[in-house]
Parts: sequence; structure tokens; C-alpha cells
Amino acid sequence: MCIRMLTEYLEKVHTGESDVLFQTDEGDFSKLQDEIYKIVTELQQTRDAAVKAKKNYAENLYNIAHQIKTPITSISLSLQMLQEKPSSKHFGQIRRQLSRMTYFEEALLLLSRIDAGTLPLKQEDVDIFTVLVLAADNLQEMLLRADVSVDIPELGEMLIRADLEWTMEAIMNVLKDCMEHTPPGGTVHCSYEQNPLYTQIKIWDTGAGFAKEDIPHLFERFYRGQKSEGDGIGIGLALSKAIIEEQNGTITARNLTKSGACFEIRFYSH
Repeated sequence: MCIRMLTEYLEKVHTGESDVLFQTDEGDFSKLQDEIYKIVTELQQTRDAAVKAKKNYAENLYNIAHQIKTPITSISLSLQMLQEKPSSKHFGQIRRQLSRMTYFEEALLLLSRIDAGTLPLKQEDVDIFTVLVLAADNLQEMLLRADVSVDIPELGEMLIRADLEWTMEAIMNVLKDCMEHTPPGGTVHCSYEQNPLYTQIKIWDTGAGFAKEDIPHLFERFYRGQKSEGDGIGIGLALSKAIIEEQNGTITARNLTKSGACFEIRFYSH
């Protein structure tokens, strides 16, 4: 009887008609039931993970192709214009698009190394004030063009165990996002604090804030929100998230009560 029920169950699982095992209390068959259920569950989880990975792979390929197509089209048009009428304007456009493609290539390589677990991250004492200042300094030219300043208060030494260069890279992407949503003449604000559990960094702007529907997707690769400006590729915040999480940290985003967007980064002590 139990063998027949078991056979029928496995046939249903094979055709996708069932994932719940029959009920029996008959000794060894009950134990066999438990083991089969575990195996079926694991196989289904493996299948679902493979389907999801395949879907993500296809979406990533589409996004990569789309991101490459835009600058290639722009470069092609600029070259055509140069043939008709040489102009420094078109040379500048080509340089900008090549720079964009170079950044895209480097970002993808970095993400692939993080995904593969092959990005070497140092474990050293890093002072929060230092990493914030260095990140802002690296964006100084962009900040000047945007007429935006960064306020970083000196709140005393607070150390985390992290890789200085890569943590600075993650912070730069967050600062850049805030800068892009801050009106000219405005300020991007930073603060930080420490307790026995974690060290927290807050970075916020004085812009209009995130669209509510964008918040759950801000750290997804290639995602560009409704209020995105410029020719960004939607990968900076995804990079920041990956780097921070590799160092026992988290990053979240929310809107402030009055106005502006706020990022909260936590590096946990253990």
C-alpha cells in the first residue's frame, strides 16, 4: 500500500502536480517518507535557484547590451559628424562615452570578483572621518561643477575593521548619488556614531527624496530610479552594497521626514 502511494507521489512530483508527501505512521515507511521529503525539498530549492540564476543571467546580459549600445551609438554619430565637420565638441563627446564604457567595464569586473569571492579585502583599522574626507576629496571636481558642498563633522576617532580603498569607493558612490539630487548651492551632510554592536554612518541630501516605489530597488544592479539624472548606468549603489556587505556591513536608504534622501551604513563589530 505504502509503496503504491510512494510511487504515485513521486510521479506527481515529477509532473509538478504535488510537493506534499502522503501521510503515514508505519515505522520504516515513515522514516523513508521524511528522507524523501527532505530530498524533494532540496531538489526543488536547487531547481528554483537555477531558474532564478538563469533569469538573472538573461536580465544582466540584456542590461549590459543596452548599456553598451547607448555609448556606441553616441560615438558612431559623433564620428559621422566629425567626418562632415571637425569639431572639438564631437571629440569631447567621444571621450565622455569612452570614459563611460571604461567605468562600466571596471564596475562589471569588480562585481564579478565580488560574486566569485575573489576580491581581496584588507582587514585594517580604518578611521571613519578619514574615509569620508578621502571619498569627498576624490569627488571634488564633480562637486565643484555641481556647486554642491559636503559637510563632514569631526566627531573624534571611530575605527572599523575594513579595507580603506574599497570602503572609500563604496562611500564615494553614495556621496555621488546624494550630490546628483542636491540643488546647486546645497550641501550633502554626513554624520557617524559608534556603539558596542556597530559603527553607523549617515549620509543625506536636501533634494526631493526618493520616489516611494524606487526605494525597494535602489541597490539592484542597473536600476535607475524615476528621478535619476544624467547618463548613469545604475550600478554605483549596487557596487556600494556589495562592498559593504563583504565587510560585515549593511546599507539601507529612506526618505527623511521633511525632505531629502538618507543612506544609513552600518559596520558590525562581530
